[in-house]
Amino acid sequence: MKNILTFCLLLLSVTITKAQNTEDYIAEHVDVAQELMRDHKIPASIILAVAIHESAAGNSRIAQHLNNHFGVKGPNNNEEIRSAYRDYDSDEESYNHFVEIMETRAPFNSLFGKYDQYDYKGWAKGIQRSGYASSRTWASQVIAMVNKYDLFQYDDRPEGYTEPVHKTSVYHRKKRSTSRIYTVKAGDNLGVIAKKKGTTIKTLMKKNGLKKVSLKPGQNIKF
Repeated sequence: MKNILTFCLLLLSVTITKAQNTEDYIAEHVDVAQELMRDHKIPASIILAVAIHESAAGNSRIAQHLNNHFGVKGPNNNEEIRSAYRDYDSDEESYNHFVEIMETRAPFNSLFGKYDQYDYKGWAKGIQRSGYASSRTWASQVIAMVNKYDLFQYDDRPEGYTEPVHKTSVYHRKKRSTSRIYTVKAGDNLGVIAKKKGTTIKTLMKKNGLKKVSLKPGQNIKF
């Protein structure tokens, strides 16, 4: 009886471990990724890279128990693990649902008009900007996955295809000045100005290099 139980546990372990490494995972799922690419015009490289990233190449708990390869949240009926992620009947169903999300949900569906099926960098950045993941490095991690495993080779790129150049979004915030200007009016003094501006006489004197508290109308005071 003990030997039978041990054998069953070993069999279960082998069954659950669907992907030993990333190369095996790619080989197992490249066909469905390419089929989806040809039907829906989203790069197979992106489909594979997102799946690898979100499922740890099929080794995550939600991939193993829920067939969820894209980190999609939702209800599930699984009794083995408690999870906020939805379950699928098969890996292929999970792959199909990811592409369905891209096609039917805004703002993801606008990406099809911006990027072709060969532009994996554009797709990765577009998916991130559309809110798929909260991590600021998500797109760069997915792109790195494509490059590491040469996943773009599965995108059916035409000979001589030139990758579009995407400008890196750099947000330049204007440096907020720590000092604002108040023009002294008749009857003003440092105490009145400090009260108006929510600061102290000492701070005003220091900011303005004042040695005396006396002010003149028309004088500019930093606060």
